[in-house]
Amino acid sequence: MPLFCQNQVLVINFTFVTDQNLFMSFILSEQKQNVLILTLNRAEKFNSFNREMALQLISELNKAEKNENIRAIVITGEGKAFCAGQDLSEALDPNGPGIKKIVEEHYNPIILLIRNIEKPVIAVVNGVAAGAGANIALACDIVYAAKSANFIQAFSKIGLIPDSGGTYTLPRLVGLNLASALMITGDKLSAEDAKNFGIVYKVFEDAELLEKSLASAAQIATMPTKAIGLTKRLLNQSYSNNLSQQLDFEKVIQVESADSYDYKEGVKAFLEKRKPEFKGS
Repeated sequence: MPLFCQNQVLVINFTFVTDQNLFMSFILSEQKQNVLILTLNRAEKFNSFNREMALQLISELNKAEKNENIRAIVITGEGKAFCAGQDLSEALDPNGPGIKKIVEEHYNPIILLIRNIEKPVIAVVNGVAAGAGANIALACDIVYAAKSANFIQAFSKIGLIPDSGGTYTLPRLVGLNLASALMITGDKLSAEDAKNFGIVYKVFEDAELLEKSLASAAQIATMPTKAIGLTKRLLNQSYSNNLSQQLDFEKVIQVESADSYDYKEGVKAFLEKRKPEFKGS
C-alpha cells in the first residue's frame, strides 16, 4: 500500500487540551483571495509542535480541503523559525500524549493531509526547519526558502529515527546515500544546498521571501486547480506503480481531467488566443 493512501480516514480525539492553552491560537489562518496562509505560531518555541498546535493544523487543513474558495495553501512560520520539530518538553512529560500518540495523531495525519489534499500546498520556509518541521516541508508540493533558512534531520541527535514521512520522501528527493548521510549525521543543510539537491524550488532573500512566495501562490491559485490535484494523485500513486500501471492510471485520470470545466475553458481560450479564466473545477 502506498504511504499516501487516499482512503484513510483520520479520526482524532481532541482530549488533551490544557486550561492554559485553551484559547490560544497556535495556527494563524488568513485567506487572501483564493490563497490560505497557515502560520505556525509558537515563535518563542521556534514553532515547535505541541499537541494543540498539531491538532489545530490538522483542523485547518481539513477545512481547507473542503473549502472550494481555497485553491492554494501556504504553510509558513512566525518569527525566526519555520518549525523546530517536536516540543521535547511535551514528549518527555509523563502526563503528556507520549511518542506513539504524537506520531500517530499529530504527524502522520498532517503528512497524509498535505499529500492527499488535491490542491497545491506550498511550504514557505522562513528559518530553521528541523526534525518533523523539515519533513513537513518535504511533504509539500513546492518549497520556497529564505536564504538564511536551513534544514536539519535532527532526530539522530536525540536517539530517535526520522518520522513524518522523512525516510520516505527524502531518499526520493536526494537519493539514498545523501539521505542516509543527512539522517545519520544530523548535519545542517543550507537553503542553497537544499535547492541544489532538489529539496527547495527557489531561494529568496529573507526580506523578499514572503512577498515573492505569496505572489507565486496567488498565481498558482488562478491555475486549473482540479488538474493540479489530479497531478498530485498521479504522483502519489507513482510511488507504488510500475510504468505500465502508471500509464493506465494516467489514461483514467486524463479522461477525468478532460471532463473538467477548466480543460474546456483552457482549450477555448487557446483557440480564441486569450488568457483562460480557470475556476478550479
